[in-house]
Amino acid sequence: MKDAPAPRKTVLARPGPATLRNLADTLRDESWGAALLALGALAALIWANSPAGASYREISETVIGPHWGELDLTVAEWAQDGLLTIFFFTVGLELKRELVVGELRRISTAIVPVVAAIGGMAVPALVYAAINAAQPGGSMHGWAIPVATDIAFAVAVLGAFGRSLPAALRAFLLTLAVADDLLGIVVIAVFYAAGIQLIWLVGALGAIAVYAWLVRRARPPAILACLIVVAAWYCMHRSGVHATIAGVLAGFATPALMTRRRRPDELIPRTDRYEHWWRPISAAFAVPVFALFAAGVELNPAALRAAALDPTAQGVVAGLVIGKPVGIFLTTFALVALSRAALDPAIRWADLYAVATVGGIGFTVSLLIGKLAFAPDSAHEAAIKAGVIFGSLAAALIGAALLIWRAAWHRRHPDPPTDPQP
Repeated sequence: MKDAPAPRKTVLARPGPATLRNLADTLRDESWGAALLALGALAALIWANSPAGASYREISETVIGPHWGELDLTVAEWAQDGLLTIFFFTVGLELKRELVVGELRRISTAIVPVVAAIGGMAVPALVYAAINAAQPGGSMHGWAIPVATDIAFAVAVLGAFGRSLPAALRAFLLTLAVADDLLGIVVIAVFYAAGIQLIWLVGALGAIAVYAWLVRRARPPAILACLIVVAAWYCMHRSGVHATIAGVLAGFATPALMTRRRRPDELIPRTDRYEHWWRPISAAFAVPVFALFAAGVELNPAALRAAALDPTAQGVVAGLVIGKPVGIFLTTFALVALSRAALDPAIRWADLYAVATVGGIGFTVSLLIGKLAFAPDSAHEAAIKAGVIFGSLAAALIGAALLIWRAAWHRRHPDPPTDPQP
């Protein structure tokens, strides 16, 4: 008598209660953050295209700060290099928590979303490169613009239109977006550093080391921790590596487990406490203000026609709307097929494609990479902004439609209970 075949491994299974609680909290927080981010972007578009559009450009280009320390940055640059560091600090905290106590700590649960994130970055970059290589006037400098996923927008769209979908899909998107953020940070640090000054880079890393030592050995005064991170930011700014990387490193240096030298009244890890403090500032102020000074693009017929004919904008839109979901979906499908695993019975491949489409919402990090790839006086700068805005909007609308369809299907075909009923 032959032995029964071994059961196939299941991927994207329902997460545990702790992960579900964290997911619910994240969904609520990201929905508000996405709404404020959208308001910032909408205000930028209205202001830039209103009769007061000249004042928008004048304020954006106003220089603030002393020249002697290379701190004479425009308002738009302060929003990009300064305020966005707060956003990247919260990203670093989230990455640290996920790698230590979250879904990314185990290879078995991390492999699918991490590989999907890699595919979701490679395919959009190839789509962008193919479009720009095939047309005169194209530029390869923007290949990384469509590789990013805006975690706030993506999770908010999924939370609004995919509530009836299996919880495992929401956990998959959240973990994929976190892995995507990590890879996007690597892209920014490696490919968009200019003229690295080693002494300043060592100074930045030294300041981060002091911060890491301090937060592990004691509960430092908030002002002292902030001053050390500001020093790391300044050194990183002078080093040629983008200054926001200092925020990521500081978040990653924060302990995600309870330390031995914690105070008696310290009941939660410092990653959680610091994120509790800084995420509202990031979501309610830093990111919306960045969007306000990054998304202001003219929408008159001539500007829209120029953007539509620009290969860089075409590559960004196609990368976000087509390349991103295709990369995520095909990579996941190939991984499942090659490992001879099986999707969780509650999930269909159409569900996964709908979620992958939402991954094409780039916005925040895409706008940042666009500003790093093309100087303000570049002929492609306005087209890139338009491509990111319209590509992200198209991905959101298509994703929302697919999520509504799949959510309705799941309501008509509820999964049978897995636990015996009394």
